[in-house]
Parts: sequence; C-alpha cells; structure tokens
Amino acid sequence: MLREWDNLPTWMKCPEVKEYYDILAKRKLSLRIKRIFDIVVASVLLIVLVIPMMVIAIMIKLDSQGPVFFRQERVTSYGKKFKIHKFRTMVNNADKIGSAVTVDGDNRITKIGSKLRNLRLDELPQLLDVLSGNMSFVGTRPESTKYVKKYSKEMRATLLLPAGITSEASIRYKDEAKLLDKADAIDKVYVEKVLPEKMKYNLESIRKFSFFKEIVTMFRTVFAVAGKEYR
Repeated sequence: MLREWDNLPTWMKCPEVKEYYDILAKRKLSLRIKRIFDIVVASVLLIVLVIPMMVIAIMIKLDSQGPVFFRQERVTSYGKKFKIHKFRTMVNNADKIGSAVTVDGDNRITKIGSKLRNLRLDELPQLLDVLSGNMSFVGTRPESTKYVKKYSKEMRATLLLPAGITSEASIRYKDEAKLLDKADAIDKVYVEKVLPEKMKYNLESIRKFSFFKEIVTMFRTVFAVAGKEYR
C-alpha cells in the first residue's frame, strides 16, 4: 500500500510529509493486514447487504427524480482522483446549485435522503470503493478536488493512505452540517476553520496508526451513529 518515497508525486515529497511517511514505513505489516481486512469484510458485507441496498435504491427512485447513486470526483491516496459511490440523498444535480458541503436543513436533501444520512446508510455503496482500493474502512474522508488544493503541506500526508469511510474526525464532526448551518460563507468557513480542525485528528491517527486502533474506530463509529456523544 505504501509506495517507495522516490515514487511519490513531487508535490508530496516535502519534510512535512516525510515525518508521517517514516512512521507508516515502519508499520507495513499492519498496512497489509488493513488491506486484507478491507477486501474480506467489504466482500462479505456486499453479499449480506445486497437486498437491503436494492430496497434503498427503489425508495430513492420513488422519492425523487434522478439516478440512484451520487457520483462526485474525490481525491484519495497520492492525489488519485476517483468518483465516489454514494446513494443519492439530494435532488438531482445538487452539486451545481449549492456548496460542495452540506448544511443542516439543506433544502436540497430529499425526504428519503434525510433518513439515509442520519443512519449513514447513504455510504453503503462505498463498499465498492473499498474493494477497488480507492477507499478503506478507516481513513481520512475523501475531499473534493477544490478542497484538496487548499491543503497545507502537512495535510498532504493524509494522502499517503486511501481515503476512508469513517475516521476519528468523522466521529467528532458527525454533526458538521449543523456547524456550517449558521455560516454566511460556507466554503470559506469550511476551509479556514472546520477542515484544519478535522485534519488535526486525521494526522494524529497517522502518528498513532495501528490496525487495532482502526477496529476500535469502526466500533466507535457504530456507537456514534446510534447516538453516543464523544467529546
């Protein structure tokens, strides 16, 4: 999973990223186990959840016009761009009529979409992205290209690993939409305030990376979705 330093994109080869690279380079076995876990668990879940996912797809089609899936360009390891798989929770072409981030009470969210978001069921199709290697169960949430361009040099270290379905930052900022609801300039507030705070957790996760900690994060995510608060 971890490339040789010399094979990294030029824009990633800086002292700020090297610090985190050296940490991960010492944990290659854990990285291999992480990938094997992703493949096995994603495969099993797709088989188990195929019928519930079909039901959700039908509900989305009946609720509003547009495709079942929301596909938007995101950035994963080493700056690779890919189109994420998510169940559509907003009106068709919502990304063209508003911000790339969602606020609480966003009028672009559909009735079914609101329920899917609350339970994070809209992210089930990302199991396909996990299988492809574009994502992992745990890792920095994949950002849109325009936000990645705003990364500091240190933030680029998060691109040493695949993007994730969940993370410590995701748990801490599960109510991100509510935080942005009162902002006048949503994108500006996200880039200057929310993103840097989330990145502190993401970078700390790399510093303390271990496969066991990632399993703990997955369980914490389940509890967070169920309503447990973490401070």
